[in-house]
Amino acid sequence: MRRILVPVCLMLSACMPAAPTETATRAAQFGESTMPPMKTFAVPRPSLPQQSNSDIARDFLDLTFMLESGRRLPYFSRFEGPVSVHVTGTPPANLRLDLNRLLSRLRNEAGLDIHLTNAAEANITIEAVSRAEIRRNLPQAACFVVPNISKLSEYRKARRTGRTDWAQVKERKRLAIFLPSDAAPQEVRDCLHEELAQALGPLNDLYRLPDSVFNDDNVHTVLTGFDMMILRLYYAPELRAGMTRSEVAARLPALLARINPAGQNLSPRHDGNTPRSWVLAIQTALGPGTGPAERRRAAEQALQIARTMGWKDHRMAFSHYAMGRLTQRLDDGVAQEHFIAADHYYSLTPNTALHRAYVASQLAAYALAQGRGEDALTLASRHLGTAERYENAALLSTLMLLRAEALELLGRSREAMTVRLDSLGWARYGFGADWAVHAKLREVAALNPVNGPS
Repeated sequence: MRRILVPVCLMLSACMPAAPTETATRAAQFGESTMPPMKTFAVPRPSLPQQSNSDIARDFLDLTFMLESGRRLPYFSRFEGPVSVHVTGTPPANLRLDLNRLLSRLRNEAGLDIHLTNAAEANITIEAVSRAEIRRNLPQAACFVVPNISKLSEYRKARRTGRTDWAQVKERKRLAIFLPSDAAPQEVRDCLHEELAQALGPLNDLYRLPDSVFNDDNVHTVLTGFDMMILRLYYAPELRAGMTRSEVAARLPALLARINPAGQNLSPRHDGNTPRSWVLAIQTALGPGTGPAERRRAAEQALQIARTMGWKDHRMAFSHYAMGRLTQRLDDGVAQEHFIAADHYYSLTPNTALHRAYVASQLAAYALAQGRGEDALTLASRHLGTAERYENAALLSTLMLLRAEALELLGRSREAMTVRLDSLGWARYGFGADWAVHAKLREVAALNPVNGPS
């Protein structure tokens, strides 16, 4: 199932002006006839893994031989031979383009023999259906992957049988991915990357991984260099479907020395395991189905566990981030302190540039709402390159809109208009429909004290 914890670029509802009608002029400037075309990312720029081979081996085993629920898997499972992919249902316009880019990366970076086919009998079937259909089958999922079936109607019949039990799969031969056909282009692409990676490789997620889609914090949604390394290991000739954990572990040192010689000379970090109690607290705090008070209590529990564990890494940072998100409506000063603490701990952890960009969007929003135009401009501008490098159009357009409002606050209206116009092409990819883009325009503009009393 796709991650349900979504650190989306949400602004400060507690700082919203009382008279938002003034902000409508931002959206009114861009009707259907003047809205620029959607922008898409061109050449991927993944960073090479920076972990030691001993750390990668440990991560590989924990990702491979356990489910997200904590249930252990007895066998190493993968496809044997070329992998065919077929698209069916009602795929949105951008799906084919994003899928072709992803398959090209999988071939070039992970060395996979994977290709599209028009044949209905494929190893992996990607079925695009409505979000309502997905929720009828898995209420908390945006998208999901299932073994041994090819369409959603099969899943309804097989879901409570051993047929869809990953623990019984030794060799993967046929499975289905269900994506939303009516979501924003970026959400569809994010689902595609995460679910295809799971269809091919690990079934688990680890919060200790800062630079991976195999992490329920949902910060990375496009496959990273680390993820491609994991998939390259998955399909190395030294391994085969049906191996046990000990058999795979025995082959990993030589395999990693061949595939990643640079990792031989790096010192291991030895990041500790993440206790289940912290995972459950974070899921309660940021997942669906609980009220505000219970969410805050869960976030406080997660932060206390992080302190007890003595963490100084991205998990401590994420605990503060969750607290910041959940205290915004009650005390924006306390929330801001949590975001500052989150940025501090992210700064101590390698490979967290994208995490810091998310936090910067929150801190820039505070600076803007408080009339600190220069601070807002610096915070928003500093992370634009990061959002673009990690192909996050929603975050990129949000930072650009914050930058535009900061320029407006500083009396640089012409520059503001140029930046705002440039952001809209990314917003159309990140947020989808024109009404959603207009809503984001109004949301960010409402933070600017020039547009009304805060």
